Order: sequence, then structure tokens, then C-alpha cells
Amino acid sequence: METRSDDTRIDDRLAVVSRPVDAGPWPGVVMMHEGWGIDDVLRRQAAHLASMGYVVVAPDLFGDGFKMRCMVQAMRAMQAQRGRPFELAEACRRWLTEQPDCTGRMGVIGFCMGGGFALLLANRGFDVSSVNYGMVPENLDDVLNGACPIVASYGGRDKQFGPKAYDLQAGLERHNVPHDLKVYDTAGHSFLNDQPNGPWLLRPLLKVTGAGPEPVAAADAWHRIEAFFASYLRD
Repeated sequence: METRSDDTRIDDRLAVVSRPVDAGPWPGVVMMHEGWGIDDVLRRQAAHLASMGYVVVAPDLFGDGFKMRCMVQAMRAMQAQRGRPFELAEACRRWLTEQPDCTGRMGVIGFCMGGGFALLLANRGFDVSSVNYGMVPENLDDVLNGACPIVASYGGRDKQFGPKAYDLQAGLERHNVPHDLKVYDTAGHSFLNDQPNGPWLLRPLLKVTGAGPEPVAAADAWHRIEAFFASYLRD
């Protein structure tokens, strides 16, 4: 499906907006970026999801400050489970509901750091959540209390986050949250990216850890996300 993308400001922050060219209306999705912020990889992910028939909004969680400091602040907000990233997600959710080409049905999706936020947002007014190699919090039972359906994808070669997928699986089953969780043995962290990203000096290290694109796993994960979102966001 043909899409168009532009930038706007929501709650005084840059946000990438991707939507189908056809009038719709379409369900909305708030997309939470990974730790490197908004980059070309994120923009293509937003356009890819929009091509499935969604109005996608990806807010800049960092703003105009020094990126490393903003990243630390975002991670602290994740640990505290409150703060600016959650306010931005809610502002984007409200913005989408006001758009004439949005049905009002609403999903949230995130990658890496954004995957952690997508999990924490699952009980905050969204109809479905896609958690991609996101952090699993210690108070998982609190987070999953009243959570929307969740589709989650992790890499088996991701030594930091991969093992936590099984804790998430157990929690989803305990709380009877509809879910589709899969661990890809051939994939590492950030496997849904279509090309390596992040600071150039860190890319060799990231490659050694197995992080980065894994096209076969990515294609399967996107197929699962599309099917799962369609189940809960379309009439």
C-alpha cells in the first residue's frame, strides 16, 4: 500500500507521521523508538507499518538536548514508569483519535528501549501492544494487570534481553493476557532493523554481540505483528 510521511509537532516534540495515501479511516499506532532515537531505520519502520493500513506516529522521546543525557533520562523514566515518554505517548494517542483518517482503535509498538515502553504502556489505554526485544520490569505482574493483548518478539542470541522473554511469557499466561510471543534462535538484538544503525564507533562492537538485522526472522516477526494487530484493531 502506498504511504506518505511527514514530520509534525505533538506536545512541543517532533513526531514522524506515516499514513496510507488512501483516505481510510485507519487504526492508529504510536511507535516508540529505540535507544538511538529517530533515524532513517525508524522512519522506514513507521512507513512499513503504515503500508499495512495504519496511521503511525513516532514521537521523539529525546528532544533537542544532548542525546546521551536524554537517553539516560528516558531510561530513568522507564525505571520509574512515569515521566515525559509516557506523557508523549498519551499525547500522540490523543492526537491520533482526533485525526479524521483514524478510526480511534489504537496500538502501540516499540523496539529495544521503545519495546520496554510498549510493554509498560500495555495497560494505559491501548487496544494492542507490540513488544520487540524490550526490557521486562521486575514488577511485571503490576504491568500486566489489565494489559491489552501483546505480540512480542525476542532474539535468542540477545544475551541481555532474550532470556527475559520467558519471564514475560510466564507473566502473560498468569494474567490470561492474549498474546503471541516468539524467540528467534538465529536473531540477536535489534533484528527487526533493516540495516545497522547507532554511532559508527559502536557498530563493530554491536556486530560482535550479534545485534543487527536478521531478515528472515524480521519478515516472520512483521507477519505476526500484522496478523495480531489486524485481529484487535480492525472490525
